[in-house]
Amino acid sequence: MALELLVHGVGGTTPQEMLNDPRTERVTGDGTAAVYRRARDVDAEERPEEYADRPIPEAYSWANLTSGNSARALWLLLLPFMVVNLAHWTRPAATGRATLVRSHGVLVRLVALSLTVLLVAAACQVALDLVAWQCAGTPRCSEGRDWLGFLAAGPGEPGGWWSQPGRRLALAALVPAALTVLLWWLSHRTWSAYESQPPWREPVPQNTPRRGAAETSAGSTERVDGGAGTRTGSETPALCLPGFWYGRRHVARLRAAHTAAGFLTVAGALVAATTRFDRASGGDAVLEALGWGLGAVVVAGATAVLYVVCGRGRKEREPDDTLDSTAVRLLPGAAALVLALSVVHAAWSRPGWVSDGKLPGDATFGVLALLQGALVALLAVLGLLLHRTRRVPRTALAGLAAAAVAMLGCGLGGVLSGGVTQWAADWLGGSIAGPPTVLTWQAAAIPVLLGALLALLCAAALRLRRRADRLAEKVHQNYPEAVRDTSRSRRIGGAIARAGLTDAAPLLVGFVASVTPLLGAVAVAGSWFTGEVPGAAANGAPDVLDGFADTVQALGSYLIGLAFLLFLTWGRRAYRDQSARRTIGILWDVGTFWPRAAHPFAPPCYAERAVPDLVWRMATWPRQHAGRRLVISGHSQGSVLAAAAVWQLDPVTRRHVALLTYGSPLERLYGRWFPAYFGPSPLGSLHQDVVCWRNLWRLTDPIGGPVRLPRVTDRPEVDRGPLRDPLAYGRTPRQPLPAPILGHSDYQADPAFDQERDGLLDRLRGSGLPAQSGPER
Repeated sequence: MALELLVHGVGGTTPQEMLNDPRTERVTGDGTAAVYRRARDVDAEERPEEYADRPIPEAYSWANLTSGNSARALWLLLLPFMVVNLAHWTRPAATGRATLVRSHGVLVRLVALSLTVLLVAAACQVALDLVAWQCAGTPRCSEGRDWLGFLAAGPGEPGGWWSQPGRRLALAALVPAALTVLLWWLSHRTWSAYESQPPWREPVPQNTPRRGAAETSAGSTERVDGGAGTRTGSETPALCLPGFWYGRRHVARLRAAHTAAGFLTVAGALVAATTRFDRASGGDAVLEALGWGLGAVVVAGATAVLYVVCGRGRKEREPDDTLDSTAVRLLPGAAALVLALSVVHAAWSRPGWVSDGKLPGDATFGVLALLQGALVALLAVLGLLLHRTRRVPRTALAGLAAAAVAMLGCGLGGVLSGGVTQWAADWLGGSIAGPPTVLTWQAAAIPVLLGALLALLCAAALRLRRRADRLAEKVHQNYPEAVRDTSRSRRIGGAIARAGLTDAAPLLVGFVASVTPLLGAVAVAGSWFTGEVPGAAANGAPDVLDGFADTVQALGSYLIGLAFLLFLTWGRRAYRDQSARRTIGILWDVGTFWPRAAHPFAPPCYAERAVPDLVWRMATWPRQHAGRRLVISGHSQGSVLAAAAVWQLDPVTRRHVALLTYGSPLERLYGRWFPAYFGPSPLGSLHQDVVCWRNLWRLTDPIGGPVRLPRVTDRPEVDRGPLRDPLAYGRTPRQPLPAPILGHSDYQADPAFDQERDGLLDRLRGSGLPAQSGPER
């Protein structure tokens, strides 16, 4: 008896669609992720004679892990965190450079920490500076806004208890503090549902010692015993390690540090404002001393946060069930206590304090931009060094992928934080001093970046058109019996040309990542050296240049605010519309496959639930009876999950499983962007470990492609393709209507699918493997 375990790709294909039957039943799992069968196949094991010549089809549905709950639409606001988390996994493959690999991880975690500080600082900028300090302290801004009435003092009036600037700041500090608590809660909630899933453990007889794997180098182990995924004397793929999909302790540790960093950022903003007044006014010496003491505590807390973030990375050799030290677990509470003391200190009566201009800390955003640029530059250097130690063919950006992705994450964080502050300043009106100057300069740089990107896209579109025309001249040659049809050839050639754009993604990412820091440096330099917004004063410049500066600044402010509003609108629509929620789910399907190794506030890793589900299913089903065979059949992102699950199987079970992938991005996307985990060496190891593996692909598929592995002795090649698409060029007696161009979908419609699946089952039957048996778990 054989089982075919189907795993869908992005977009959330339903079990009914996967099994081609409207009547399906859940056989195991829950409402989040489950295995389904057709109603007539639920008791198939009791009727083995009916399935002697065909497998039992099962469908593993994991769509609700990313797009099931409407609240997940809010994850769109966590996009910068998700992107910077990807930078951890895009490092080049390396051999014997453990120190460089650890340094690479530390740098990415520091970039991620800077994004948390940037987001909370932007919330402080809006709540404390723009609203509580500037608008509430300016009668022209506060009048007409009833919700600010209790904070503002009218012209010639003393005002109420809350009208003192320190008390206004203390009350406004609740907003960024609440944002930090919200991020902590979301991370904790998803942590308990995703990272806490126990991985598969090989049953061990009683009184048998169980040993682990000794680490030999970054991403490799030597076999010490018969643990899953190890081979004596050879490099073991990282995805074979038992603790790879169990990040409970690491995410908890990072969550504590980032939460503390958020609270300390708010406390630092309060202490900076109150200490400046106490020192300048020469008032109460006790308050000034307390302010300096709180400032020292904030610095000490920041040092502790840096130690926690840099001191320890992921542990993957074994599932890490131990708890962190008490100091780490109490770090968020201690930071919250410091924030509470800072609030009390700020709310103390200071009768002579009047809010004027901007709060101190205008240079904070410039310092953060410079810090992020320096960290990304160091990442680039490490990436080049690691790539030189082991040059993997087709690696994206030749080792600079991690630096480019980290820069994109910083750019998205800048757009999000700058959009919030710019939009809030525009909403409050022109009677206030406005946001920090560096944000205004960054807004002026955005139209320049978009213009350069538009020129690049136009060039790419022209090149695409030319390539499509060249392909249209030859595409009919793949159908010898067909009569050439110009319009049909153009459609097919255009589909192939558009599918090839995926291979140009590194060029686009590299261009944006290289231009972004240049424009950011111009913005920081402009804000620090001139101290003025672009176009604010002529300074002897020609009127044309001054007008151009004013135009790009206004356009950039509009665009950065529009981008933020689009984020909110898209999230609101996704909250109400299930189809839009599925579209956003596709983004998470690709971006949240990897564990949260760098940023704990990123959307959760669904693979830490999906991979253990698949491993448990594949490991337990063949053990029920001897001689059972299993084909795991993965489409698109499902093929990545299938490969990750097969890697986690113990060697004995792995030899009873065949792998069928189609529309697979294993090499085309994952192999190029994540060479340390899906490069030629790990994929070649997977090919050697499984009895048989076949991969189907099409030229019209924009996502899937060949695996590009050399043929192993006595085994067929992994790749079969390119398959014909469409199946028929024109109208035929068997295809009287035009056949559709399938692209990335409906691989089961191709006769090659059934042929390859049946061939895999036959090879498992004829492999002569010993029957596997064992207790069910």
